[in-house]
Amino acid sequence: MGLLFQTPRARVRRVVRRVTGDRSSPLTGRTVLVTGASSGIGEATALAVARRGATVLLVARRRDELHRVRALVEAGGGRAEAYVCDLTDGDSVDALVAAVLAEHGVVDYLVNNAGRSIRRSLHLSHERFHDFERTMAVNYFGPVRLTMGLLPAMRAQGFGHVVNIVTWGVQMKAPKFAAYIASKTALDTWSRIASREAYGDNVTFTNMRFALVRTAMVAPTEAYADRRAATPDQAAARVVRALEDRPVTVNVLAGNVGEVLNLVAPRLSDALFWRFDRAYPDSAAARVNAPGRQVP
Repeated sequence: MGLLFQTPRARVRRVVRRVTGDRSSPLTGRTVLVTGASSGIGEATALAVARRGATVLLVARRRDELHRVRALVEAGGGRAEAYVCDLTDGDSVDALVAAVLAEHGVVDYLVNNAGRSIRRSLHLSHERFHDFERTMAVNYFGPVRLTMGLLPAMRAQGFGHVVNIVTWGVQMKAPKFAAYIASKTALDTWSRIASREAYGDNVTFTNMRFALVRTAMVAPTEAYADRRAATPDQAAARVVRALEDRPVTVNVLAGNVGEVLNLVAPRLSDALFWRFDRAYPDSAAARVNAPGRQVP
């Protein structure tokens, strides 16, 4: 279960809704943009926010899948628009921002969900620097460019909220995920700083540090096959709650424990994670794509 750390404003909003018995959603009548909306957490989130009366703007690279999700939204009585965009292409992101602002005026809520995960040991990565470049492109530069494009309109209207789908690895610093966790940590930190600059304009940010979610992104890792994981629908329910309540972070207990251990006993933490690293070797996919460098 996620642990929510709320701002005073978020706590007040939550208490007021409970006291008054208000069952309406703050998303009703709002515009919500979701990246990576063609599958997984993004698709489930898009369907969930549409059911709460929001107009959902679906963003992803795969045109056919976007139209499939839009049809699902509309079949449920919701409203959706589809935008094809490659977040690694700056011109494509800028064109998306221009089109969305021209057609909708402002995006009230943004969910930066699109991402790429790479699980590969450093000793298999010496000839694969592009692993680090492509994760930064998708997980950091893309969402930052998109958020920067939409942020002025949010601040001008005096309202906006951004939810970033990051990872508990931001706290855990798990081995084999150097490229992935570094990119998500960059987004996590950037958003905390942006939230402090935009706080007076009532524009807020939530970093959702999810544990394992059973999506296509984790399928290549054999070590995850029997691990406990949330479903995309369960993850989407937490995203919707974060959109409505606007907490600062959504953590899991294990992530918090790992973060404390890193602070109070860093060498012990290193030793424990070293043992964990040795117990769970690189996947077959990681080995195949790094010829000549086998896991010892």
